[in-house]
Amino acid sequence: MSQTYNSPRETTEGRIYSVTGGDWDDLVTEIGSTQEERVVVNMGPQHPSTHGVLRLILELEGETVTEARCGIGYLHTGIEKNTEYRSWTQGVTFVTRMDYLSPMFNEAAYCLAVEKLLGITDQIPERATLIRVMMMEFNRISSHLVCLGTGGLELGAITPMFFAFREREMILDVFEMASGLRMNTAYIRPGGLANDLPADAIPKIRETVKTIRKNLKDNEKMLVGNSIWMKRTATVAHLDLAGCIALGVTGPVLRATGMPWDLRKTQPYCGYENFEFDVVTADTADAYGRFMIRVYEMEQSLRIIEQVLDRLEPGPVMVGDKKIAWPSQLSLGGDGLGNSLEHIREIMGTSMEALIHHFKLVTEGFRVPAGQAYAAVESPRGELGAHIISDGGTRPYRVHFREPSFNNLQATAAMCEGSLVADVIAAVASIDPVMGGVDR
Repeated sequence: MSQTYNSPRETTEGRIYSVTGGDWDDLVTEIGSTQEERVVVNMGPQHPSTHGVLRLILELEGETVTEARCGIGYLHTGIEKNTEYRSWTQGVTFVTRMDYLSPMFNEAAYCLAVEKLLGITDQIPERATLIRVMMMEFNRISSHLVCLGTGGLELGAITPMFFAFREREMILDVFEMASGLRMNTAYIRPGGLANDLPADAIPKIRETVKTIRKNLKDNEKMLVGNSIWMKRTATVAHLDLAGCIALGVTGPVLRATGMPWDLRKTQPYCGYENFEFDVVTADTADAYGRFMIRVYEMEQSLRIIEQVLDRLEPGPVMVGDKKIAWPSQLSLGGDGLGNSLEHIREIMGTSMEALIHHFKLVTEGFRVPAGQAYAAVESPRGELGAHIISDGGTRPYRVHFREPSFNNLQATAAMCEGSLVADVIAAVASIDPVMGGVDR
């Protein structure tokens, strides 16, 4: 008998053959005819449409998926554990790298929880809060653009990818202008922001918003109502409201069932209750509805950004308590982002006490009262929550995140089983998981 498969083994599911090569027709003939033929296929973790390193174990009967399971852990970084060995402020540089498509939201959830433990939530300067909102909404647009662009590419449409990344580059330019970095910025810090916006930032941002609003229509015209796009996404990857609630699914996947659950409205933070915007929903409960929600949410984010720009007034961007506040008057020099030269001259030349305090604040960090706090934000993928525990020291005792991609991936089996294998691509794309967040 051929050696292209290992010896068969009996399982509760029947006799199993592990095929390692050879001609399929010959193999079937040698194995013998059976009532049903099922093949287990590994999709990923190297597959380009599995959003990084997601492994899907698919059991197929012909072209139909009879069972789908997710295999995760290929991108595990130990970020949550690493934060226990760093100061509270240094923790920002770790959590920003979890969901690398929405770093501002990771930072915001973490900092809101730390500020809640410190009891300084109401002391955060208004300008810092407004800039936080603006950066998160810019980040929401850039994340949705990646979802739409890569989702279209995975289903065979290459042009939406070009359009999406064209606009995303403009948003990353805004991040770079404000923080010196395009991704993983560590811009939002406990107590406020790393530094204020440059003097000429407001007119540039207004021009960026105007350009993005105009250019977003390119993708909208191409995808909304497109017959090919709708055949690949409409009625595909169905998951109703009951399924979402049972699995803890949030974000666009939940809102595609018609439920207007958005933490910006239901549990406001950062002053979102003072902004006018709509919660976009759909009633299709399928991949098409989820994509369209993201298309229309970007316009709502632009509305919020414009309201922020209208309300911005000069002022500090870091809490006034010097026992907590890292210097926020930073500058961009030849060696990157750092303390401004004026601040260095002051603490080194005029005040020994300021120099000692600066040294202790940076090396040891500030102390956070013992206790625990939870803060949640509405990220592009759903509810992103940070659970912070302090033992009263200068480092976290425990940091744990409620990551929406991790929860939403549970819906993969419900969306895919019984559908065609080609529809698995659309299902995963509509969930929009980011494995950096799943495997944090």
